[in-house]
Amino acid sequence: MQQDIPAWVEGELAPMDKLRVHQLGLRHPAVSVFVVAGGRLLIQRRALGKYHTPGLWANSCCTHPLWGETPLDCAQRRLAEELGIHGLSLTHRGQVEYRADVGGGLIEHELVDLYLADLAAPPEITLNPAEVMDTAWIDPATLRIALAERGEEFTPWLRIYLRDHAEQVLPGF
Repeated sequence: MQQDIPAWVEGELAPMDKLRVHQLGLRHPAVSVFVVAGGRLLIQRRALGKYHTPGLWANSCCTHPLWGETPLDCAQRRLAEELGIHGLSLTHRGQVEYRADVGGGLIEHELVDLYLADLAAPPEITLNPAEVMDTAWIDPATLRIALAERGEEFTPWLRIYLRDHAEQVLPGF
């Protein structure tokens, strides 16, 4: 499903088709959620039908707000749509900006609102197979090793978050 997302075009914010924004590499808002339970991060493997970075491992949930949608509402919506997770208490961890080539002539240039859910126990997950093909709970040491040894299996934005913004995204991770 294509959605219109806000993008900055010649200094103005305007709704644009999501694919077009990525083809042009325009700066646009995004949301990334990190769900941690018992010291382990929930990561997801993107469905093979995704138009970019299919089959790669990413953070718990990430997306773009719909036109007029708040970042927090967007984060809650996508947790439900992608993972069937409802009602988590999310802590805003600030914003980061990054630009990354995601293959196929597409560029992610995002201003990202980051959210963290730090839980005592893992929530129940119901995957949406159009969005997510698998999930895993991974501890910090294992994730660092995997990123170092098999970085190509992870999305560019997850690598950027953990390389450049780890303490902001996942304090103490």
